[in-house]
Amino acid sequence: MVFNVKTKKPKNGKTVFLFLSFWIFGFLGACLAASQPAGEADQQISDFSISGYEDKGKKSWDISGKSADIFTEVVKLKDVDGNLYGKEENVNLTAKTGDFNKTDGKVHLEKDVVITTSKGAKLTTNSMDWDRKNQVVTTEDKVNIEKDNIAIVGTGAHGEQSLKKVALNKDVRVDINSEKDSLKELALKDKIIITCDGQLIVDYEKNIASFNDNVKVEKLDLIIYSDKMDLYFMTGDNSAKADKTTKSMANSIDKIIASGNVKIVRGENISYSQEAIYTALDKKVVLSGHPKLVFYSTEEFKNASFGN
Repeated sequence: MVFNVKTKKPKNGKTVFLFLSFWIFGFLGACLAASQPAGEADQQISDFSISGYEDKGKKSWDISGKSADIFTEVVKLKDVDGNLYGKEENVNLTAKTGDFNKTDGKVHLEKDVVITTSKGAKLTTNSMDWDRKNQVVTTEDKVNIEKDNIAIVGTGAHGEQSLKKVALNKDVRVDINSEKDSLKELALKDKIIITCDGQLIVDYEKNIASFNDNVKVEKLDLIIYSDKMDLYFMTGDNSAKADKTTKSMANSIDKIIASGNVKIVRGENISYSQEAIYTALDKKVVLSGHPKLVFYSTEEFKNASFGN
């Protein structure tokens, strides 16, 4: 781990540059703390940056700030900009302020926190704890996540720093929009809104989203209620020849599996069951687990199949 810092310009006009290893930096900070009043920074610097390298000398991460207040255990940064350099994907984290813990390397970010990945995912929130060593990010605040044509909002989240797998704690809403080049009237018809009171777990690599507690799916011609729901997305390229690394959670739903107190409303018709499987390709619903039907129009349920 290497610290690169540039001190504020002194009165004589000269700029002093310091290049310090982590243990020297910490030692000097401790010495300065002994002579500083409580609550005051040991040192104030500008253009602060920290870098980490792999065994082979390749940079694996860095954190920088336009200014920093150095305390014995914590570096308080302003205009934070952090980067993680992976084999398949890079991640960038930015925030107005941040606290870097010199002992364990953890970072607490505050105000306008944004995480973006080189594969197109973006997370925004008001605060975030970043555990770089364990590659985990957590927050208790409201979270917005966007990727492809899917927008997610929820309260509280934890997951991988690459955003490949993220769990939102509660008050979740997911908007699945049609492709950008779709006609406006078709886009409205294809739009899907999913809400739940409990946890949502999104796995972008496996193209699965799992919803819990009071789940509701709203589509123009269909509403589904259930205790739990698993959503399977079609990949960006379903061809057998496609490279798996190019696939992503993308433009359409493959199927929905709803379980526990399932209620489906299509027009005036309602069905009840313990499980329902909806396949988007043929728009077919298969009900199982003591299904009960209330018909007002047989036309609405002509594509429904029923199990035991």
